Amino acid sequence: MFDALKERLDGIFKNLRSKGKLTEEDVALALREVRRALLEADVHYKVVKDLVERIRERAVGRDVLDSITPSQQVVTIVFEELRDLMGRDVVPLVISPKPPTHYMLVGLQGSGKTTSCVKIARRLLKGHKPLVVACDHQRPAAVEQLRVLAAQAKVAFFGPEPGEKDPVGVAERALRFAADRLHDVILFDTAGRLHVDEPLMEELQAMKALLSPHEILLVVDGMTGQEAVNVASAFNERLGLTGVVLTKLDGDARGGSALAIRSVTGVPIKMAGVGEHLEDMEPFDGGRMVQRILGMGDVQGLMERVHLAAVGGEMEKMAESLKKNRFTMEDLLTQIQQVSKMGPLDKVMEMLPLPDNLKQLRGAEMDPKRLRHVEAIILSMTPAERRNPDIIKGSRRRRIALGSGTSVQMVNQVLKQHAQMKELWKRFGKGGKRGFKMPKLF
Repeated sequence: MFDALKERLDGIFKNLRSKGKLTEEDVALALREVRRALLEADVHYKVVKDLVERIRERAVGRDVLDSITPSQQVVTIVFEELRDLMGRDVVPLVISPKPPTHYMLVGLQGSGKTTSCVKIARRLLKGHKPLVVACDHQRPAAVEQLRVLAAQAKVAFFGPEPGEKDPVGVAERALRFAADRLHDVILFDTAGRLHVDEPLMEELQAMKALLSPHEILLVVDGMTGQEAVNVASAFNERLGLTGVVLTKLDGDARGGSALAIRSVTGVPIKMAGVGEHLEDMEPFDGGRMVQRILGMGDVQGLMERVHLAAVGGEMEKMAESLKKNRFTMEDLLTQIQQVSKMGPLDKVMEMLPLPDNLKQLRGAEMDPKRLRHVEAIILSMTPAERRNPDIIKGSRRRRIALGSGTSVQMVNQVLKQHAQMKELWKRFGKGGKRGFKMPKLF
């Protein structure tokens, strides 16, 4: 989402770094470009004005201009101010010490309420027994959509009787249903409109009075732009929001709403939808988001993906191979499968804190078909061939190419790459015995 803003800021900071000594005029010119970049990213103009002024006050101080690395100081100030704008700390969802916990998800039609409801419930499956309740009787098929998504996520569902149109009545029955089945977190998917209107607000206020929710979460489409700030302000004024859920952060919008909502409303962004799959919902971390906007990578997010992709038994097998100083095709297959679990390669590359001369790799085309082809080639080998690729000669290579739907040339490439990785693996194994440190290897 923030690609355009990231490119603009990267160019501004690159120009600053090219200067050994900064003057107030240099800083003023850079901040003018920062202001323009933020406005083009659809950040609210009042937020931009206040933010740039705070950066200016700090950046033109003598301790910055006279320091050894003034450009890095300015980048650090921009990072800190953007992080404070979006939220310095992760604000978790509230869980009541006395169950059940009630969440109301509110917002306009098309913002992603129904999908977000199930995504959040799915995240809560570890340690809780969530229930999703269909209270959106305005949009056709909204109830059925929630039912289907809940089944896919293996989350309990409660909906209206045929022909029932009273969302407050449905919510009341859902409370009894949840109490009988010991559901400790109940998520209510409420109705939306194309715009904020009085009937919608009256309905939501009636539900709030009944439920006394622990969280009232406004679901905002990250592609809405500045209008998202106006919507958030209207809902907050009438309902008293406790948090915001930003959706579609994987889209190609300019992302200004993410930068401005918290500043204008004072309501923290608690969750972010980062993809179309049900697992693509994560706690919103302003610091990590700003790191990615400024091209600093997201090492913590990368490590989380690695941790989720790694399966205990597979890691033990890899460790055993390292101990025995061997690297088979089966080990390569394990690595490929773990990389695939981490998500699209271009998203993984964005998380790497690459130096300036390698940042163009982030924009490089990452072809996921290549990994699938390599996987197909290895799966077309016999167990003996995977354990000992040296036995794969001409006729075997033709058979593997035919079985994998690739070419002999590609099979040759995979075998060559495996040989190179095997040599690296041996060096790593020997270095480990001498106390060789992993950072030194890379």
